[in-house]
Amino acid sequence: MVEVKPIIIDGHPFIAVSVQLPKTNLLAVASEKGYIMCGALDVALLNEKLRDRGIIAGRAVGVRTIEQLLEAPLESVTVAALELGIEKGMKGREALLKMR
Repeated sequence: MVEVKPIIIDGHPFIAVSVQLPKTNLLAVASEKGYIMCGALDVALLNEKLRDRGIIAGRAVGVRTIEQLLEAPLESVTVAALELGIEKGMKGREALLKMR
């Protein structure tokens, strides 16, 4: 099952996507500038092979719901996210607000 729904964080709109797969869920929350995602996100690939794209993204591990993704500390972030002030350890919710 795939669920796409708008969510509001501190009055700002974002899009939450949840994909239920066998034995796992893919989770992401996006703004127009960037996104946070569950452990399936390959930050190293974005930083190394796709660095020229300037993708703003962060990864949280061990999350199973959108709410957990919002509250979890980011385990890793892209170079472009660092340039916006988004850091490893920052909660997903805080990172998204910097991506508005």
